[in-house]
Amino acid sequence: MQELGERLGRLMQVGDVVGLRGPLGAGKTTFAQGMARGLEVPADRHVASPTFALVNQHPGRVPFVHADLYRINQPAELLELGLSEAYDYAAAAIEWLDRFPAVAPADHLEVEITPTFDADGGGEGMRRIVMRSSGPRSEALMNQLAPLLA
Repeated sequence: MQELGERLGRLMQVGDVVGLRGPLGAGKTTFAQGMARGLEVPADRHVASPTFALVNQHPGRVPFVHADLYRINQPAELLELGLSEAYDYAAAAIEWLDRFPAVAPADHLEVEITPTFDADGGGEGMRRIVMRSSGPRSEALMNQLAPLLA
């Protein structure tokens, strides 16, 4: 998860937004930690789930904004997060974007992470990754990562 996130982070620029979807424990934060490495967030910065802080900002080659919408209950609460302003100066990862998809810009990449298991219930730690683009920039990012998902 972190390796794929890091590869994506290396490609990201200001204004790039990635929505992370998946159940609790799927690996959304782990993926975002990889993105942070690819964005050259200093190693001494602790990139953790922003479940309670809601939004964390980190310096890097491109500033990195990491948000979590799990605890947001009303669309009005989104205004206080300042995400739309962040898109002007940072790259962003938004966990639980499926709860409030309108907070993302029209052109964003969605990464859906689903834990998988084999017929015997084994295969723990395996993940199925599905990416969806919604515009030319996110499609370019997705296409550059596609060989890693094959």
